[in-house]
Amino acid sequence: MDAMAAIKQTFFQECEEQLAELETGLLAIEGGQSDLETINAVFRAVHSVKGGAGAFHLDDLVGFAHIFETTLDHVRSGKLAPSPELLKTMLRSADVLADLVRAARDGGTVEEARKKTLADELARWSSGGGAASAPKEDAHAQSEDSLDGLNFTPIQITEDDIDFSTPGDNSSTFKISFKPHRALYAKANDATLILRELSSLGTAEIVCDQSALPKLGELDAEEAYLTWNVTLVTDKDEQSVREVFEFVDTDCDLSIEKAEPEGAGDVDIAELIRKATESAAPAAEAEPHAPSAAAAPSPAASAPAGADPHHAQGKGGDGAVAVTAQTTIRVDLDRVDRLADLVGELVINQAMLAQRITEGNHGKASSASVALDELEQLTREIQESVMAIRAQPVKSVFQRMPRLAREVATMTGKSVRLIMDGEGTEVDKTVIERLTDPLTHMIRNAIDHGLESPEKRRAAGKAEEGTVRLSAMHRSGRIVIEVADDGAGINRARVRQIAVDKGLIAADAQLTDEEVDNLIFLPGFSTASTVSNISGRGVGMDVVKRSVQALGGRISISSVPGKGSTFAMSLPLTLAVLDGMVVTVADQTLVVPLTAIVETLQPKASDVHGMGGESRVIAIRDRFVPLVDVGQVLGYRYESADPMTRVSLLVETEGGARNALLVDAIQGQRQVVIKSLEANYGRVPGIAGATILGDGRVALIVDVDAVVADARGDGYAMAMAS
Repeated sequence: MDAMAAIKQTFFQECEEQLAELETGLLAIEGGQSDLETINAVFRAVHSVKGGAGAFHLDDLVGFAHIFETTLDHVRSGKLAPSPELLKTMLRSADVLADLVRAARDGGTVEEARKKTLADELARWSSGGGAASAPKEDAHAQSEDSLDGLNFTPIQITEDDIDFSTPGDNSSTFKISFKPHRALYAKANDATLILRELSSLGTAEIVCDQSALPKLGELDAEEAYLTWNVTLVTDKDEQSVREVFEFVDTDCDLSIEKAEPEGAGDVDIAELIRKATESAAPAAEAEPHAPSAAAAPSPAASAPAGADPHHAQGKGGDGAVAVTAQTTIRVDLDRVDRLADLVGELVINQAMLAQRITEGNHGKASSASVALDELEQLTREIQESVMAIRAQPVKSVFQRMPRLAREVATMTGKSVRLIMDGEGTEVDKTVIERLTDPLTHMIRNAIDHGLESPEKRRAAGKAEEGTVRLSAMHRSGRIVIEVADDGAGINRARVRQIAVDKGLIAADAQLTDEEVDNLIFLPGFSTASTVSNISGRGVGMDVVKRSVQALGGRISISSVPGKGSTFAMSLPLTLAVLDGMVVTVADQTLVVPLTAIVETLQPKASDVHGMGGESRVIAIRDRFVPLVDVGQVLGYRYESADPMTRVSLLVETEGGARNALLVDAIQGQRQVVIKSLEANYGRVPGIAGATILGDGRVALIVDVDAVVADARGDGYAMAMAS
């Protein structure tokens, strides 16, 4: 990969981050968080995308981002209020911007009519905002002189626009000379926006040098003639100042010099106003088509109505860059995966070494055993550190869901509010990468099937706007992701009848409410009466179940008629390593995930009871739980084992049901490296994966839920476990 391709790839990675910041900010504003800091974050996201796109001559992306940025600039300057109608337009515009970025990256196209419609809407908002807020004192100030890509709006400065505060002891003075090239304007950048960003860092005195302007007859409309000289007093460092110009530094002559502030404690207000007024006056008297000089406003001038200018400046203003930003580096994922694989091999070799020392009959107090314990602790710490590097917040998946919710709501004619919790919950990147499909199906299902139409919600005494909540949390060493809606709940009578009509269950099958709810996961099942772009083919929730099972996870449903439904996915935090109980079953060595085990026990004859046929239950503290012979379920033996000579593991399935797994013996608890059996051999019912033991043998990892379901023996259980 050449240097330019690598830079471009980095740009697209940063675009994904900026687009996430953009959507998060717009949703926050929609939720009432319309403070200046949030608005500025949204503006900077679009500005960053546009600046980088201009460097690669991505004209479609630059053009749309410029219109979007202009509208956002009106919002942050207080000329345009963030109304619900405007935010809807901006959210749809954010979707188009994301599509343009992906089209530029992958070589696709974006529907021209859709892009033009939203660009026109944004332009109308910008036009209306500017006209409504133009000053009335000066007729000339209401006009805008433009030179084909060079736009300046004269700004009137009064004493109210000047920051009277005395700079602190840690303030620095910078002398800045900024002369744009014609390429800067060709890439849809605007000098006045950059100067406004600069002025937000502190107190700025800006003077426009027009000495290079030719006569009107010799003027080239695409050339840049103006130079901006800025004296900036700020408590930021030089790097923060340079970051304002980071997207245009190759398209301008830029000089930044640090100087000692002179007379910082004595500010002559009249002199500042006189200088600012005189710098703007020559442009006002120039030829009608000459660009006007504009003094950039202070943070107080650009703050929305009602905002405290000094508070805004303290927050960093329009374009302030965080001084204490966390230092990060970008590392290719292949390198991280390679490191994780090596750590896995280290865990295996540590287990092999432990096996050799055990076979050598070394005592617990021997130097070799002590060193082994230290090695085991160090290995675990290394493994946990590498897993932490691979861990990513689920926000990268969650951030795609608001757009999906808006699209499905539009197609179904429903009003939907999506609430997201726990976006910072971290999980292994291999799990993150495979969450998108099941979450997409679940959100679509919640809106299309879960929520009622606005008319039905009104009739039921509910708000017209339905709510879908997407949340993530850590629980018992796993990550649980829930999709809940406040709709009508599952119509169990209808679900059962559809399953009977499709031949999925027998008409006389006796099913609990939980079992009826789980029928929607059967292949070919659908409650939609017609096939549409959203549902009706009976593949949605079946895909969800299979995707979750492929991740070593489980999915459950809880539904209350008239109140809504909740779908909960329980997934392992990582697909690389787990803590397990190594057991022996019919001379075979198996691993049972430790997170599923509640306790171990030795059954007594008085505690085991037959239930007809070969079914047995065991009494545990006045409660009967099914006794499952793992060796018989997995086909290692045909005859049932004697419980009194075996060990039982009390396990809890994701649905909360408890069962006792009968095994021959327990070898011990170990941390094992998970290897995919399906990728290297094939899918085996009841088996979640494989691992390599310390003696080099391969041991299978038990899928507890699948074994329990298979032990039930009826058609329903077999269908759900398949």
